[in-house]
Amino acid sequence: MPCAMAIWRVYLLPLLLLVLLRAFTSLPTQAAARGGADPSSGTDDGKHGSFSRNLLQDKPEITEEMTRGYMSNSELEIAVQDFGRRCANVSRVYSIGKSVNGSPLWVVEISDKPGKREAEPAFKFIGNVHGDEPVGREVLMQLAYWLCDNYLKDPLATLIVENTHLHILPTMNPDGFALRRRGNANNIDLNRDFPDQFFPINDDINYRQPETRAIMSWIKQEHFTASAALHGGALVANYPWDGSRDKRKQYYGCPDDKAFRYMASVYSQSHYNMSLSKEFRGGITNGALWYPIYGGMQDWNYIHGGCFELTLEISDVKWPKASELLVIWKQNKMSMLNLVASLVKVCFQCSASHD
Repeated sequence: MPCAMAIWRVYLLPLLLLVLLRAFTSLPTQAAARGGADPSSGTDDGKHGSFSRNLLQDKPEITEEMTRGYMSNSELEIAVQDFGRRCANVSRVYSIGKSVNGSPLWVVEISDKPGKREAEPAFKFIGNVHGDEPVGREVLMQLAYWLCDNYLKDPLATLIVENTHLHILPTMNPDGFALRRRGNANNIDLNRDFPDQFFPINDDINYRQPETRAIMSWIKQEHFTASAALHGGALVANYPWDGSRDKRKQYYGCPDDKAFRYMASVYSQSHYNMSLSKEFRGGITNGALWYPIYGGMQDWNYIHGGCFELTLEISDVKWPKASELLVIWKQNKMSMLNLVASLVKVCFQCSASHD
């Protein structure tokens, strides 16, 4: 018996611990969605944490097999230009700038009067903020084609096209997508690169990434009413504030908290199963309560652009199989349409109250 115990301690116990360690370290963390340290740990590792812009030079975890079925950057550019030609009566295509490696940041505007200034709300969707979260690229192109194909056929499509200016940026981070990693070509987390209201971590414009500068200029030029950035790695509609003054994990609402909760609920309740979440009540969450981050795009939109932006986590898996993309589109379709349409309805109510 003592001999058997010795064998257990010396050989089998270390082997079992090694197997368990590998199993636990391979589990995905939802923190990787918006970015940051594991929300359950309450720590900032200094590399992937709530403050850090720079990411570790990790080898890509995305295999060639996983990328099959997704549009490459060149294929996405062709799709955007093709959309502009095919749907010229309700769209225009333009670029807001270039990535570090020179890829144009193409935007599709959808409206019955594209490019014209009107007394109508402007809404924007942004996809692929993180290079390894590509679902938004595909889903947003599906949305654009659906609106084009169903204008004057479907009442919801017609409502949106005739009463809003919808701007769609399928990819904010084409370089990160090509490199199959979270950060851009400089390995900077773009959702940590914006000036922050609580801490002066990104006040030096010389260190700001070209993708970030392009978004900031775009927002100030177009004066968007509302917005949504599409991420992956969880299933929830996230709203401001994303951080808190004392860095604690807590509910930290902004002055328009009620309006943001309404917007997030519109998305969640219209989704196939987001509102059924067991982790997030009603499928929505305050960012700082989930886990605080700083330098994020969402809060900067609201403070400096007067734009009500949500961060939408639309897929539990950051890079799902391409065969699942159509299902994810169908699960999010009504959420995206109803979110934009809700903006129109609110504007109609405001106009009626002033009459």
